Amino acid sequence: MSSEQFAYKPGTEAFFNIVMEGLKGEVDTDNYWEAVDENAVFEFMYNIPGFANKIEGRQAYMDWFAGYSAVLDSADGLRVYKDADKHAVILEYAVHGVVPSTGKKYDNNFCSIAILKNRKIVHWYDYMDTMAVMLSNTPEDKK
Repeated sequence: MSSEQFAYKPGTEAFFNIVMEGLKGEVDTDNYWEAVDENAVFEFMYNIPGFANKIEGRQAYMDWFAGYSAVLDSADGLRVYKDADKHAVILEYAVHGVVPSTGKKYDNNFCSIAILKNRKIVHWYDYMDTMAVMLSNTPEDKK
């Protein structure tokens, strides 16, 4: 794949930058997509109607991420924990932005667990505040 194919969707850079800051020294690149094994599995430990809880393969996740609706302007609060025995890096962080379709602010907290093999992400578990997603994506009732 070319570097163009590994480009981040505009408005998502804050997410990728904070994640890669947390993975620094554990993977051989500073680009998230390059750090992901092509057969990686992504599991989302939250329940949002219509959202797949599991995506298999880097390309499938890249395709999903192309439709990401929030526009992020920052990320902060990074905490990194490592478990060498399990080849895991646990990241806690927050992202901030807006959902263009509703105009509402989007602030969410995440815990992401990256399982690494040969300095690549092979499994990704994601936890977040689902209520933050629901509230930011729900239009105001105009009564």
